[in-house]
Amino acid sequence: MSVLNEKKLSSQTVYNGKIINLRLDEVELPNGKKGTREVVEYNGAVAVVALNSRREVLMVRQFRYAVGEILLEIPAGKINQGEEPEKSARRELSEETGYNASEWRQLTAFYSTPGFTTEKLYVYLANGLDFSGQHTDDDEFIQVESYPLEELLGMIDRQEIKDAKSIVGLLSAKRFLDNARD
Repeated sequence: MSVLNEKKLSSQTVYNGKIINLRLDEVELPNGKKGTREVVEYNGAVAVVALNSRREVLMVRQFRYAVGEILLEIPAGKINQGEEPEKSARRELSEETGYNASEWRQLTAFYSTPGFTTEKLYVYLANGLDFSGQHTDDDEFIQVESYPLEELLGMIDRQEIKDAKSIVGLLSAKRFLDNARD
């Protein structure tokens, strides 16, 4: 498959931000020609499908400035530098929803948009929830809601849930839970 590889010839950081960096790379294409790649560097993220004692999924509703909409999502957030993904998942669930979980399982990991970003998302299933109090960041305004998983799957079908990590997480959880019953 090496005939598909691109070779980096040069790299220039054009923006260093709090959350992301933007890099401009010149590459040699498989056909020998040169091309340019814009790469958003992001440390990665986690997302959590958290099931409460009623077997409902905890969801967060929040305004997403980039798309100008209020979205319903599974709890999620960035991985801090040097932090293991599961530790990030535990932290984000606690911060955003106020819940801690006693049981954790990684469901999947995927690249969000490999055409332009290094972001890799790790999705976890969390059970055995215990409420300790929500403690969001100063710039986060989140409403916590809970829904039966089947209702959320219908919301995906009706395009009421539009967030990719939430769709992947909910579908992965459904598959895992169905297979666990077999």
